Amino acid sequence: MRTVHATRGLVDGLLDFAREAEPEAVTIPLATTPAGEFAPDLPPETPVFTHFYFPEAGGAVSAVFGMDLGVPAGQTQGRFVSHPQGKLELTKADDLHGTVFVAVAPWERASLAAFGRDGRKKSLELVDAEPPEEFVDYPR
Repeated sequence: MRTVHATRGLVDGLLDFAREAEPEAVTIPLATTPAGEFAPDLPPETPVFTHFYFPEAGGAVSAVFGMDLGVPAGQTQGRFVSHPQGKLELTKADDLHGTVFVAVAPWERASLAAFGRDGRKKSLELVDAEPPEEFVDYPR
């Protein structure tokens, strides 16, 4: 079983999204940051899930064309899905990234698990560190 790493802050934020969306399901693309940039206790090359893309990004266009234009191509290594009335397992209806985080009510850390594309549960280790801040430089 391969271990998946995620920041505690990201996990808490994802659970908040699921709680607020209930009874609707939510799907959120996730991105990683190499641990060497912020988590000295892990090998530097370890990918740690640190960021998400807002679920509404590109919503109007994606509804027309059937693709998520709010997320840059190749920029997400995982996905979070909530199952408000479902089980804590990966389903055929879930978007199958390399890693999929699934959460169920009552939207607590114990009701969240990570799965591989093959549906097998992975070990989830939470990291108590803040990823580096990112800034976007806009031309003036």
